[in-house]
Amino acid sequence: MTALTLSTAAAPGLRADAIVVGVAKGGKGPVVAPGAEAVDKAYDGRLADVLGTLGASGAEGEVTKLPAPAGFKAPIVVAVGLGALPEKDETFGAESLRRAAGVAARTLAGAKKAAFALPIEDAADAGAIGEGALLGAYAFDAYKEIGKDAKNGKAPLGEVALLGGKPRDAAYKAAVARATAVSEELNRARDLINTPPNDLNPEAFAAVAQAAAEEHGIKVQVLDVKALEKGGYGGILGVGIGSVAGPRLVKLTYTHEAASKHLAFVGKGITYDSGGISLKPAGHNETMKCDMSGAAAVFAAVVAAARLGLEVNVTGWLALAENMPSGSATRPGDVLRMYSGKTVEVLNTDAEGRLVLADALWAASAEKPDAIVDVATLTGAMMLALGNRTYGIMANDDAFRSAVHEAAEEVGEPAWPMPLPDHLKKGMESPTADIANMGERYGGGLVAGLFLREFVGEGITWAHLDIAGPAFNEGGPFGYTPKGGTGTAVRTLVRLAELTAVGDLG
Repeated sequence: MTALTLSTAAAPGLRADAIVVGVAKGGKGPVVAPGAEAVDKAYDGRLADVLGTLGASGAEGEVTKLPAPAGFKAPIVVAVGLGALPEKDETFGAESLRRAAGVAARTLAGAKKAAFALPIEDAADAGAIGEGALLGAYAFDAYKEIGKDAKNGKAPLGEVALLGGKPRDAAYKAAVARATAVSEELNRARDLINTPPNDLNPEAFAAVAQAAAEEHGIKVQVLDVKALEKGGYGGILGVGIGSVAGPRLVKLTYTHEAASKHLAFVGKGITYDSGGISLKPAGHNETMKCDMSGAAAVFAAVVAAARLGLEVNVTGWLALAENMPSGSATRPGDVLRMYSGKTVEVLNTDAEGRLVLADALWAASAEKPDAIVDVATLTGAMMLALGNRTYGIMANDDAFRSAVHEAAEEVGEPAWPMPLPDHLKKGMESPTADIANMGERYGGGLVAGLFLREFVGEGITWAHLDIAGPAFNEGGPFGYTPKGGTGTAVRTLVRLAELTAVGDLG
């Protein structure tokens, strides 16, 4: 794990592998950002000119390396682009700082220590930079031989020292502690998403959750196949019945003695999705280890809430199954009796996520929480609508949908509110069962949301996050986002818990 510290040291005398400074895009060329005054002075006030000569513009994500000035104990200066220079009397936004820190940390893979001299106006800026650095330093190397003689990559940056921080200031210390807890749990979610499905089946995922729960004082309950059969969880069983690795329903319960509100988070945890009997075509299976990203996000958020000691009760439900074709697998045309008692005609076994979520949503509803938020890599239709970096938000309450959207934007997770048009329900009518798991082709992401709404208890506020696009990055890394599992929605859920704890949500 990359360490995060606050430092009052001056850049020239700090022993580190690199000094990171910010550079913005000005009207007449690059502009050195606040925080780098000592470094700029050592270049005789001409650092911006030097960077301009080297081709730097200050554009977001741009990195320029140059030798450190004489007398510096660090050998290099790394200038990272912050994007457009803020207007007069404005400062750099939190997301600009996060992204710049992430790019710098990723660039410095293999280094033991780097000092970040980026703009810090207050504790919130320190937290944003720290979070971006810790997320940007992430690397999934569990299956690679990493070392000085290996050719598979470099170890993550070992330590990030935030210059301009205030180590004795309570607000700064709290910001660093928060950044550390949230980033470490989000990175744990990334690890789970990236783990090959032969090593992460429902039982193995449940074991990871149990171990973390015991470490952080979270109550945990795991329902195995026998318990699911006894309880009548027909949706989870129907999806998992085709695999030799049986399904699980994991309940994580974090409570605080001063809490007056209760949030429930529900995550889709398909540890591998072949499509079942409705087998996915070639080219669509290779990344389906990521179909448990929703459960990974829920798991990470509950643990982060516990680590932060938030004054809110949070219950996480992980609906875990492996969707495989076999002689025992659910067939198109089968009817499942769900945990709620409602029957579902399965028209497509590759629309399995909504089936496991339906059971978990009904179980969560039984506890009458103040709100439920489910997270799932649910539909390709949402990717067609919003692309691969933005997730969709649906809800049974417009104000709550707006609150979730605001929380997502605040933490830097692009999201967009989507409707739940009632006329699309007609497409899910079944002559055999209460409802079908498929509806009209167009608006498929909204149809899935309407299906899930049928399994939310009456009077309970609910939101659905379809993270199919941003959950797994198949392209190159950008900002603090790596290739592979991203941990999308973890920070939104944590922020929702924080807002609920202080009474500012809705």
